[in-house]
Formats: sequence, C-alpha cells, structure tokens
Amino acid sequence: MKSYTKHLWFNTKNRREYIKITSEVEKALQASGIQEGLCLVNAMHITASVYINDNERGLIQDYDEFLEKLAPFSVEKYRHNRTGEDNGDAHIKRQLMGREVVVAVTKGKLDFGPWEQIFYAEFDGRRKKRVMVKIIGE
Repeated sequence: MKSYTKHLWFNTKNRREYIKITSEVEKALQASGIQEGLCLVNAMHITASVYINDNERGLIQDYDEFLEKLAPFSVEKYRHNRTGEDNGDAHIKRQLMGREVVVAVTKGKLDFGPWEQIFYAEFDGRRKKRVMVKIIGE
C-alpha cells in the first residue's frame, strides 16, 4: 500500500468564506499515482471545516445564514472569548460542519455521487491555514 500527503494553504480575505477545493484534491490524487483506495481531506485548524455538498451559490449562502443564526459572531456571547480571542463562534461552526471528509478512489478518480464537490469552509479567516490531503491505496 502507498500513501501520499499534500497540504493546501489558504489565507482568506474575509472572516467567513466557502471555497471549492475539488480540483486541488484531484491534482493531489493524480500526483499520488494511487488508483484504488481512500482520500482523506482534513481541515487542520479548529476554526475551519471540510465538507462535501453541491456547488450551488444559494446553498452556500443558506449554510452561511444558518450557521450565523446558530452561532452568531459576537465577542461578548462566548466564554471562549474571555481568553482574549474573538472566535468562539468559529469553533462552534466548525464543530457543526465537521473536520474532514473521506472519498473513495476508484480507477484513479474521486468516486463522487451526483453533484458532490469538496469545500473548505473558513470561519475565522484572514490568516494562513492549511488543509491536509492524505491518500492511501494502491
């Protein structure tokens, strides 16, 4: 069995952004040479998420509005922010959206269902962060 690791780096302009990263993950898969296996895509920061869904602007806006209702940005609202931080909401948003995804690799391709794409969701941006792509298989 082989393994391959690639890190993707992001430095968003805004506090919250949703970025389709499917093509970057596909490039890593091609570089790995792996034909059959699994591809793990993991947000390496506790205020960011990786998820799979449809690449539809209305859906992405719905996610953002939904998450902002559940965990609105507020410096005063979260006990975590008493440490001098201002990102208590980002930690909760990340927990709701998840840390990572795993996609099957079949015949050298990501084995998606219809419309599925991989996204990086940033909830406390404007600084350098990374996503790990780890591919294992043969």
